[in-house]
Amino acid sequence: MARKKSPTLTEVEQQIMEVLWDAGSGTVAEVTEALTKYKNVAFNTVQTVLRILEEKRYVRHRAEGRAFRYLAVVDRETASTSAVNYLLRRFFDGTPGKLAMSLIENERLTPDELARLNELIAKAKA
Repeated sequence: MARKKSPTLTEVEQQIMEVLWDAGSGTVAEVTEALTKYKNVAFNTVQTVLRILEEKRYVRHRAEGRAFRYLAVVDRETASTSAVNYLLRRFFDGTPGKLAMSLIENERLTPDELARLNELIAKAKA
């Protein structure tokens, strides 16, 4: 049975998007080269994932000689917001407060992070 496509970015998709966000655009060869600095990845894998990202409407391409140049259509912030909203719906009944409480209860926050959270809470109360 085929695996269900993730509505948000998978780990590999995000790594490829990071390359495109940082570089502005890239061919399959350029993306593959950028990724191989961190991990061994095959050209065909990058090509397939870029096609999937295009189907998901995260990227588009234009012909450049015999290659395709891929450009991000979705920016980092939009992708991040989409992932957080998916997480909220899936694990926290769509309630941001439940997510925030889980993070505060289960993670060690720095004094700066706690101070910033207090500022945001005070601003939300006003």
